[in-house]
Amino acid sequence: MNLSSHLIQRAVKLPPPLTRNLVVERDIRVPMPDGVDLLADRWAPRTGAEGLPTALIRCPYGRRGLLAAGTVRPLAERGYQVLIQSARGCFGSGGTFDPFVREREDGLATLDWLVEQPWCGDAIVLVGSSYMGYVQWAVADRLPPQVKAMIPHVTESALTLEFLRGDAMSLQTPFGWGAMVAKQERPFAMLRHTFDLKRVRRALDTLPLADADLAALGHRSDYIQAILAHDADDPHWTGLDHRDRVADVTVSVSSIGGWYDIFLPGQIRDFTILQAAGREARLTIGPWTHTSVDNTVIREAVEFGLAHARGEQPPERAPVRLYVTGEEAWRDFESWPPKGYEEQRFHLHTGGALAVDPAAASDTDTYRYDPADPTPSVGGVAMVPGAGRVDNTALEARTDVLTYTTPVLDEDVEVVGEVSAEIWFRSSLPYADVFVRLCDVDATGRSTNVCDGLTGLSGADELGRATVRLWPTAHRFRRGQRIRVQISSGAFPRYARNTGTGEPLATATTLRMADQSVHHGPEHPSAVILPVRAA
Repeated sequence: MNLSSHLIQRAVKLPPPLTRNLVVERDIRVPMPDGVDLLADRWAPRTGAEGLPTALIRCPYGRRGLLAAGTVRPLAERGYQVLIQSARGCFGSGGTFDPFVREREDGLATLDWLVEQPWCGDAIVLVGSSYMGYVQWAVADRLPPQVKAMIPHVTESALTLEFLRGDAMSLQTPFGWGAMVAKQERPFAMLRHTFDLKRVRRALDTLPLADADLAALGHRSDYIQAILAHDADDPHWTGLDHRDRVADVTVSVSSIGGWYDIFLPGQIRDFTILQAAGREARLTIGPWTHTSVDNTVIREAVEFGLAHARGEQPPERAPVRLYVTGEEAWRDFESWPPKGYEEQRFHLHTGGALAVDPAAASDTDTYRYDPADPTPSVGGVAMVPGAGRVDNTALEARTDVLTYTTPVLDEDVEVVGEVSAEIWFRSSLPYADVFVRLCDVDATGRSTNVCDGLTGLSGADELGRATVRLWPTAHRFRRGQRIRVQISSGAFPRYARNTGTGEPLATATTLRMADQSVHHGPEHPSAVILPVRAA
């Protein structure tokens, strides 16, 4: 795909450019302390560029094409000069690409080099999405005084570790990303992207999963093998976690996320750390997935980033700006989680009912989970087409999905904050997963997902309470709608399927069906816990 800057600007309604007459200096060599050179391109207005604030973007995906048209050019047309640098081992940069590992050292060396350039001026703003936002956090506690602001988008300070939680191994995103970067420099990679997505999806059905990269790529991927073999707590990932640097950031940060983004919980964690440390920080969360295209990043770089670069105050707004789905409107708040919302339990009842009042009688609902036909992931949090809000009708018709639904609401119910569930659960096997999804059911019966989460259990053959952390949300359930909770034992391939055997993820080959039971009533008060706006 080759989109012109003009078309992209029309799509996202960017502020008008100051100039369209740009010059690009390509393949600038930026030396690293170990002798490796990283390549960068500098975009700037043809006249009057020296001394302008510099937007620094460090990237593993290439310096040209869609990224240049959609991000670099718009910034260079609106008051910045932009330096976009290819990460180590990517698109002509020296060394070997080992995802996430060298970004702190290379980022600090790049900043040291940048401030010495005669054209750089005295103000730098760090800008970028996903990996390009993670590299900002990797250096955030040692920024030179020339750096005035950070604008990380759909990202967080620990990044890949969120996928590798021992109780909720996210499979599709890290595997798909690993396959993508392994092939991104091949000829016609962009044109082959849709075909490659289908090939990767088929590869995830491979057992053992250790062979799935062969099915997807035709060769082994060190990164894919690592995510299959090492969970988030493994020493293998030492050095990739930059959470401890967040509180030491001294510049202003405007963080932008999406309700259906893969990194949202970590992004909110980073923001709350900044707020607790008394830093100037903004948080904007829209109705976006990880790959949604929107004008917010460019707008924040122009309005927030340039203001700080010039020693000015950006346009005034509340620290937290949230898009409230259901209401379909933007709202401002002073903090996260916002004040004025109280936890309310919606209890599971007999007959698939959901109610604020606790269940008076005990009951059990059962279903069979078959890892050979795993409960599929539908919409929601993903990096593939079809993510976000979707119709859940077909999913809820499956026999391995339970649903619990309120009566028609006689008034709006506004939910903003952290969502969780406590499900009393037992399996016929020691190893099982519990997936919980919150949905909004309209007057026609269409069920649309709001947020969800999964937790894995060991000792699941003993009745116990499973605590599930769902994605945060801001959603208004309208009067006349209904609130629904889904419960199942998987969302494949977003999460790795639970084989039921406890075998290591990479080498498991045996699939065992399980009979699952969800208990509710006075002794087992299964419920979803929603932060509801107080009357």
